[in-house]
Amino acid sequence: MRENKKFPAPRFRHPFVMPWTPNARLAAGFTLIEVLIVMTLLSVMVVLLFASMKICADSWEKGESKIGDVNEVAVVYNFFQRRLSSAKPLWDDFTRPEEGVFSFQGDLNSLQFVAEFPASADRAGLQLFSLQLQREGEQQLIEVTTTPFFPMAEGEAAPSEKVTLIKRVSDFSIAYFGVEDGTTEGSWQALWRDRESLPQLVKITVALDNGIFWPDMIIPLKNGGMPDDAGFVQDADEDIDEDDEAEVDENLDEEAVNEDFE
Repeated sequence: MRENKKFPAPRFRHPFVMPWTPNARLAAGFTLIEVLIVMTLLSVMVVLLFASMKICADSWEKGESKIGDVNEVAVVYNFFQRRLSSAKPLWDDFTRPEEGVFSFQGDLNSLQFVAEFPASADRAGLQLFSLQLQREGEQQLIEVTTTPFFPMAEGEAAPSEKVTLIKRVSDFSIAYFGVEDGTTEGSWQALWRDRESLPQLVKITVALDNGIFWPDMIIPLKNGGMPDDAGFVQDADEDIDEDDEAEVDENLDEEAVNEDFE
């Protein structure tokens, strides 16, 4: 049977087979390769997102830790700047009345001095500060003990308070700058005991186990200086002030004399 080219015979089509059209490619969906590529890209994006979040979290924690370390240094420096710089040149006649010891005593790893708490503090008045390097388990720490300088009433125990100033200490040393007995020039010394005056400067060096750098703390003592003839410690600034006051008094006397003559 010959097919009429002008009127071709109809062809048989399966009822479940969709005829091909230009939009048949879109209607058929994605291929397996395309789905795998998309899933791979999504996985890479999720991994990068979580990695970025972890980096941000680590940076935040390091920043918080750095701020905490800086605050710790600031607190310790503030303690020495407020208390040690205002150390009083007093004699301790209460601990050993028969001898009488100067209140400021220091060596390479310990320090004792007398300073005053403000009236607003719970422990107002003169306090005896004892700074020592202690070992607690496997770590070293610096402790400060405060005790009232003047003795309590009979039958009462002196209330002492112990505070940990610095933890995880690997190295701790104290040096004192002042005039040594028999000399006229000041120098750094590792021992300041049995003296009758305060050092001019105190240098405190601290190193921690975690490797965080602590700069040397050099504290000038307001009352540091040489003792005068009466045995009282006299500061160089006080000499200048006394000279100024004497000059002012002389000027006032001259003005009063001139007024009398007028």
